[in-house]
Amino acid sequence: MTQTQKILVTGATGTVGRQVVAELVSRGHTVRALTRDASKAAFPAGVEVVQGDLTDPGSLIPALDGVTGLHLITFGAHFAPLETGPRIMELARAAGVRRVTVLHGGGSSPLEDAVRADDGVDWTVLMPVEFMANALEWAGGIAASGEVREPFVSRLSAMVHEGDIGSVAAVALTEEGHGGREYVLTGPALLTVGDKVATIAAARGREIALVELTEEEAVAQWRAAGHPEGVIGFLLEAYGNTPEVGRTVIDTVEKVTGHPARTFTRWAAEHVDAFTAQPLAS
Repeated sequence: MTQTQKILVTGATGTVGRQVVAELVSRGHTVRALTRDASKAAFPAGVEVVQGDLTDPGSLIPALDGVTGLHLITFGAHFAPLETGPRIMELARAAGVRRVTVLHGGGSSPLEDAVRADDGVDWTVLMPVEFMANALEWAGGIAASGEVREPFVSRLSAMVHEGDIGSVAAVALTEEGHGGREYVLTGPALLTVGDKVATIAAARGREIALVELTEEEAVAQWRAAGHPEGVIGFLLEAYGNTPEVGRTVIDTVEKVTGHPARTFTRWAAEHVDAFTAQPLAS
């Protein structure tokens, strides 16, 4: 039985952060959840919600008191890269933090560089591929018109359940043997867009039409949705020329946690309500 530890989770209200919190709680650990606005946070009973901002390292000092593990993200408000990594790590060491996980943001970042350069803690870099939760972007179109409109529908993805990212983080934050490691995290299978759509359709018990867009149509759709040009360029590259790491299944989740990576079928069942049309208001 792993000894109960106190862990500080930053980015705690995010897609992955909430999973890290939930997994640590399920394992019996004490969790502090850091958020910029504590009034808007909603966590399981027993989670201590604290207010702080990674762009202001001094605000973390009370939150770091007594913690042994720290989960970090690499960006602040509006996804701006954090430049405060060296100071955060200095404060973490001073507080007695022994283990740090950092969620890789898709490329080199100042905060991740600071974590990697710190030899005073056992750090682990979590490098997930596409999140299964990205499929929630289709929820509005599916609920409204029963269709998904996407380019590059034959692209392959080894997408990972965000709960598995949380599970790996929890292990690395509370157990020995994960210091200095980079963990690429994937799901158990390669999926096309059609595979994903068919899985969601099966979960909701109703067919979903898949409409393949040209690149030009996709760009127009993304612009209409308000995506910045930089994000649109990233999506075109990621979807049109998916890197090998994003389309290669790796068994890291099972090796680290002892359980197989969760399937997209399971994810779809867990989120089926998001894809179910709501009755029209009278």
